[in-house]
Amino acid sequence: MMDAEEEDTKSRLAPDVTPNRRLPWFTGIELLSDTNQNKHFLPTGLEGIDALLGGGLRQGQVTEIAGPSSSGKTQVCLSSATHVVDRNFGMVLYLDTSNSFSPFRISCFVNQLHPSLPKELKETSLQTTMSNIYCQSVFDIFALLDLLHHVETTLKHTLGGSKLCLLIVDSVSSVIAPVIGGKNSQGWCMMASVGVLLKRIAYEHNIAVLVTNHMVGGENGTLKPALGESWKGIPHIRLLLSHGTGNNRGTATVSKHTLMASGRTANFVIGN
Repeated sequence: MMDAEEEDTKSRLAPDVTPNRRLPWFTGIELLSDTNQNKHFLPTGLEGIDALLGGGLRQGQVTEIAGPSSSGKTQVCLSSATHVVDRNFGMVLYLDTSNSFSPFRISCFVNQLHPSLPKELKETSLQTTMSNIYCQSVFDIFALLDLLHHVETTLKHTLGGSKLCLLIVDSVSSVIAPVIGGKNSQGWCMMASVGVLLKRIAYEHNIAVLVTNHMVGGENGTLKPALGESWKGIPHIRLLLSHGTGNNRGTATVSKHTLMASGRTANFVIGN
């Protein structure tokens, strides 16, 4: 017999492990039309990465940024949030799993966007940006699943459409990695549930989803994205970041993409 804790875990997992609805079938023509008309790009604000991705983060898709510590993953997230709001694309939801969200960095990006504005107008711009970025701390996978369910439910019942256009999880691996060790299958089920929810939110509500992932040791001492092969199929796009020649410089490499071959690279610079 299961104890109370096991029953609670099972009840949380059941709705996601055994989804009761099917996605509709589409013809190739319908998918092409949807891509051209609805799947717009949202800017990261980093020229090299935006050029590499063909314009930025694609709405309706999950983009993963993977890289070692201090390679710029969080900076890409913060820059993306700032530029998306500044260009009036919509609101941003930032799920912070490792205390990485930095209002100070947001203010730096806003100042870089509007260097010639008077001080009062800069303050107004900063307040507008900050008021359209909603940040929530998330420290375990149960909280992440609960939040994603809440986001999905809210989006379904938002009359007139939602203004949310970008969902960021920085980092998704911080809350998933602790539960997938060993032979316990529940952790893998929870990881699959997170992936399904992220893809469903992106697809059904035409939202760009950006997640970050850390690196772990692979064969022959090489680094590879964490969470293994089971997670690899979740993101539509995966970029690998590496350190550049300077403190604010890096290189992005396409590891997976729906529209281009892997291996393409671009340099990017994060403002001071």
